[in-house]
Amino acid sequence: MRGPPHPPILVRMSETPVKQQSTAAFYGQAVASFAVAMAATAVGIFQLSADAWVRGFLAISVLYLVTSAFTLAKVIRDRQEAGQIVSRVDQARVDKLLAAHDPFEKL
Repeated sequence: MRGPPHPPILVRMSETPVKQQSTAAFYGQAVASFAVAMAATAVGIFQLSADAWVRGFLAISVLYLVTSAFTLAKVIRDRQEAGQIVSRVDQARVDKLLAAHDPFEKL
């Protein structure tokens, strides 16, 4: 004989936001490093003793490489964030199952 049904237990997902893992100093260093690298590359290409079309080709190649690197970094970040969301949903499901489980209930 079963007793009265258990009231539904609502389990809320953790509302803590995903923590930002980089500091302002790290962000500033990354921006400064990128700016110095781009400036050095531009100066190097400009000072290169080659025809204008060769310097232009190198400049366009560097810009293409930079945009490709940004796109790759964004794709990797998006996949990581999607994985975190899936793991948080899975954890919420496990928490709900554990909260609803009655170890003294007969099978």
